[in-house]
Amino acid sequence: MQGRQRISSGSPWELLVGYSRAIRVDGRVVVAGTAPQWPDERVDPDPGAQARRCLEIIGAALEEAGASFGDVVRTRVYLVDAADFDAVGRAHGEVFGDVRPVNTTVVVAALLDPRWKVEIEAEAIIDPDRSGR
Repeated sequence: MQGRQRISSGSPWELLVGYSRAIRVDGRVVVAGTAPQWPDERVDPDPGAQARRCLEIIGAALEEAGASFGDVVRTRVYLVDAADFDAVGRAHGEVFGDVRPVNTTVVVAALLDPRWKVEIEAEAIIDPDRSGR
């Protein structure tokens, strides 16, 4: 597809599974579900720290796509334990408190790695006046 920009985080899973960290088509950027893992595969056990790590990865993907957190219109948060909602919600609010995208937060039975307490995905729409396309 012409005009399709793939963003990679460098994860070996991207090639193995066949996905991209994010895709930009015109002014729309969609960021895949993002896990709270560091490049050395370390995972902080704190749910707030995990959410901040997810958002850090998402922020880097948005930036590479020419977007920012201010362009985000939707987030989806997947939690393994509803008791983690406050900590994860605070981390989400630190980034999106002024932006206030729509959000869906759901509690799921499990995530791919049992150390992960949260996974986050995002969608952004870049203002056409600065989209560069």
